[in-house]
Amino acid sequence: MSLTTVAKELTVGTWNIDPAHSEVTFTIRHLMSKVRGSFTEFSGAVEVAENPADSTATAEIKLASIDTRNADRDAHVRTADVLDVENHPTMTFVTKGVRAEGGDYLVDGELTIKDVTKPVTLELEFNGVGEDPWGGTRAGFSANTTINRKDWGIEFNIPLAGDKALLGDKVDIQLEVQAVRA
Repeated sequence: MSLTTVAKELTVGTWNIDPAHSEVTFTIRHLMSKVRGSFTEFSGAVEVAENPADSTATAEIKLASIDTRNADRDAHVRTADVLDVENHPTMTFVTKGVRAEGGDYLVDGELTIKDVTKPVTLELEFNGVGEDPWGGTRAGFSANTTINRKDWGIEFNIPLAGDKALLGDKVDIQLEVQAVRA
């Protein structure tokens, strides 16, 4: 589906992220397996432009809302060792461009964590538009990317036997977004 076809389904204007029907999740290697987590407090919007390539999205995630299903681990991740939520309470994303490449949609943007801003590209899947039971119009999107946490100054780790470490550097980020037409 081309960006032009997507634009025909998405009317021009603001689409607000519905946090009750959206998810911001991540996966990181911890010891010899992977740990999944989520951020439960976030907001954002998609601004659909006449030219779909000029559309933008913004998001703000409250880092203190991290949930890895382990209260002790979550408390540690909130400290200055890792996310330092006291001094850096939010993570933000702002688009810089939308493009189609082959059959894929890519959203180029800037991710800011701990006052460090770096470019990232999200692989985007458009899941369609439809009416909800409350008289609104909703659009669905799935997106993912992989970052290296050290690029944002998140250096904490504990060496293990041999050349292993407690945490991997790679963080896979997954988004499931439902947005409501404003």
